[in-house]
Amino acid sequence: MKSLLFTGGRVIDPANGLDAGADVLVVDGRISAVGNGLAAPEGDVERVDARGLVVCPGLIDLHVHLREPGQTAKETIASGTQAAARGGFTSIVCMPNTSPSIDNPGTVVLIQEVARTQGVVNVLVSGAISKNIAGEELAPIGSLKKAGIVAITDDGHCIQNNELMRRALEYAQMFDLPVMDHCQDYSLVTDGIMHEGYWSTALGLRGWPAAGEEMIVARNILLAELTGGRVHCQHLSAAGSVRLIREAKKRGVPISGEACPHHFVLTDAAVAGSEKFWAADGQGVVGLPPGQPKPAWPCYDTNFKMNPPLRSAADREAILEGLTDGTIEILASDHAPHCSYEKEVEFDYAPFGITGLETELALSLMQLYHSKRLGLADIIAKFTVNPARLLRLKKGTLSVGADADITLIDPDREWTFSRAVSASKSWNSPFMGWPLKGRAVATYVGGKNVWAV
Repeated sequence: MKSLLFTGGRVIDPANGLDAGADVLVVDGRISAVGNGLAAPEGDVERVDARGLVVCPGLIDLHVHLREPGQTAKETIASGTQAAARGGFTSIVCMPNTSPSIDNPGTVVLIQEVARTQGVVNVLVSGAISKNIAGEELAPIGSLKKAGIVAITDDGHCIQNNELMRRALEYAQMFDLPVMDHCQDYSLVTDGIMHEGYWSTALGLRGWPAAGEEMIVARNILLAELTGGRVHCQHLSAAGSVRLIREAKKRGVPISGEACPHHFVLTDAAVAGSEKFWAADGQGVVGLPPGQPKPAWPCYDTNFKMNPPLRSAADREAILEGLTDGTIEILASDHAPHCSYEKEVEFDYAPFGITGLETELALSLMQLYHSKRLGLADIIAKFTVNPARLLRLKKGTLSVGADADITLIDPDREWTFSRAVSASKSWNSPFMGWPLKGRAVATYVGGKNVWAV
């Protein structure tokens, strides 16, 4: 394999506390050295000029729906991993709500084999908590672990039976697996389709109270405290959820959470195409440059329908505060592709979910870095060492000997997201046509360049 020498870049490796100008040498697909003035080894060496760029560990997204097997009209492992590479991600964790669901070792092996032959980034597999994600009987967690899963989750569904969830935590603890939970109390949410508040009333849409998420977050905290099992709350959207996790972490409860860009960029006012949406902060929700025209949306745009739903400006601010103070340690996309014909229906009937792999880095940089809420190292940590630590991965670092998964980022690069630049099979994103700032410009997996601008 050709050796690589990245020169002149700003190397940010939160796992090792490094943020400085340095060179990075890759030999045989692994990190060989990090430092100043590195000499290239003899043989075939490719020099990569990283001046003006950030060189960091390959980004990790632990919440991705690849839809294969069974729903390949929406996405495939091939197209999903190509979208991940364009977003700067070298490792992604696929969710188990496929058809059939990932509740047995055979399906795990199938995905691993397809990913090995057709994927361009590392595909890690999560297994289901319950058989067929039905919430009634535990899946064979030990067998799934032996097959190579990195976590268990019924994402897309939530275990309502508290006893079953307790047993899941106890079994997962035996195999050192985190339990990632989609927090949704069905008895509170019922048939809601958008956040319960002013805009649901104004638009005549069934409301989805924030308490429907907060109730399960509270349940998970109590069960984590009882069992000692590690619980990770997925796609947090509500202020109360952030508050509960903040308080629990102070007590040492093994609880964590993630945030998705759409929940800290958008508010429920976007469903109405309302100008009030832009009053969320002084710069406009995505920090657009002065004079930049604001994107316009029609009312009832189903690309703003996701689970959990977009919430109020106060909830959005609470998510940002949780990211800023470290309560929320991980950023993820909840990449959920759907066919266009599924979304091009009445709001009531459209499926929940949007794509996100290709826009999450830019949106996070705009909302957290360019708004001066967080430094680059803190944001990169939420995409690298923090998810790696949760999943016990030997990833997310530029330590000598580590796999040479590397992302080059231009935090100031301006670009527009469109179908022409997307690798996903689906385009159900509310950010189509948006001017963005910050982009991964090259992605390397095991020392191999899998994408570059």
